[in-house]
Order: sequence, then C-alpha cells, then structure tokens
Amino acid sequence: MIVAFSISPAAGDETGGVSEAVAEAIRVVRASGLPNETNAMFTNLEGEWDEVMAVVKQAVDAVAAVSPRVSLVLKADIRPGYTGQLAAKVERIEQALSD
Repeated sequence: MIVAFSISPAAGDETGGVSEAVAEAIRVVRASGLPNETNAMFTNLEGEWDEVMAVVKQAVDAVAAVSPRVSLVLKADIRPGYTGQLAAKVERIEQALSD
C-alpha cells in the first residue's frame, strides 16, 4: 500500500511556521526504512498496512510531543500484491505522457 499523508501541529511558532515540528515527523518516516518521499504538501510512504500505519502513528506522536493538537490528512492506495509502486506509478504516467 501507499499512503500520502500530511501532519501538522495546530499552531505554528512565533512566525506561524510549522517546519520544525514537521521535520520531526519526517525524521520518523526516514528512520523507518520504508520507501518514502516528501514533497511540499505530503509525505508518501510504501509498505504493508501494519508497518505503514505504525510509522504514521509514530510521526503523529512526534508532532504531538510539541503541540497539544495535531492535524493529520491521509490518503491510501491499497493494492494487495503490488510493491515498488511509489516509483512505478509515476513511471507509468511519464511513459503515457511521452507516447
């Protein structure tokens, strides 16, 4: 499965920024060893249901350590029997665009 998720504290720092708290969540994701990528809006993570959801929970907990309220947005692509789709899905789109 692939999940795209975004975690943010309810309030930012004195400038309204949330990058420090979000960085803590991304550290958790990268330390997991699961295939992942982060862009301006979401972090994508690939693996089995239980391992992916455990990482998402740990990332939420990391943000909750610095904020009493946390926002989580999550979208999942659940396709049993398929792995390596984090890159493969993009490659198929790029191939279709070049045809």
